[in-house]
Amino acid sequence: MLNLKLSHNPLIQYRPIRTSDLEVLEKIHGDLFPIRYESEFFQNVVNGRDIVSWGAVDRNRPNEQSDELIGFVTARTVLAKDSDIEEFLRYDSSRSEQTLIYILTLGVADSYRNLGIASSLIREVIKYASNIPICRAVYLHVISYNNPAIYLYKKMSFQCVRRLSAFYFINGQHYDAYLFIYYVNGGRSPCSPFFQLEDLLERPLSKSAVANSWTTIFPRLSNSILRVQHALWMLSDFKLGNIGKPW
Repeated sequence: MLNLKLSHNPLIQYRPIRTSDLEVLEKIHGDLFPIRYESEFFQNVVNGRDIVSWGAVDRNRPNEQSDELIGFVTARTVLAKDSDIEEFLRYDSSRSEQTLIYILTLGVADSYRNLGIASSLIREVIKYASNIPICRAVYLHVISYNNPAIYLYKKMSFQCVRRLSAFYFINGQHYDAYLFIYYVNGGRSPCSPFFQLEDLLERPLSKSAVANSWTTIFPRLSNSILRVQHALWMLSDFKLGNIGKPW
């Protein structure tokens, strides 16, 4: 996609953030976010102290800036049992080592917006989390007025599970936040209809209780199955030349 703010065709590549990125990383954060981060945060990022990070660079950028950051994502690993989203996980308390990846910051320089860079950076985090067998989800908070970010996470199949009142305090004013979760490695919400079905199958129930649960506890699951079944019937009729016949 051509970006009219750029005078050249960008060649975007991704790499780990390094100590040499410190100054630019601080500047981009200052340009993009209303929150001011402590210098310790940036030191931890560039030195990889309890924080993982990826940077985007434009290899076609002129004036010897081809290795200068134009986007970034930072994240850290947290124990599921110590997180504030434990209630949204199908969590096995006997496995205390289960982890999550929390996205701390994500940003792209203004002139490089709408090139898919933020999506690619998020995919790097998801891939990283997916390669950790004990990791169950990637999660993050988004300030309630950041509609482009909200749209992005929904497009990337993150689930918005809660609105948190007065989560941020910026320049003397409170702002709400949305909590987004992306499940990996079989992790899912305890409210998931598939989890509820599994829980039902593990409990001894009468036939009437099973039937009642199927129609009341799992309406989304049963409706999804009915839609799939209907699609299969339609496909069968199409193959038989009966697509125009009444049901």
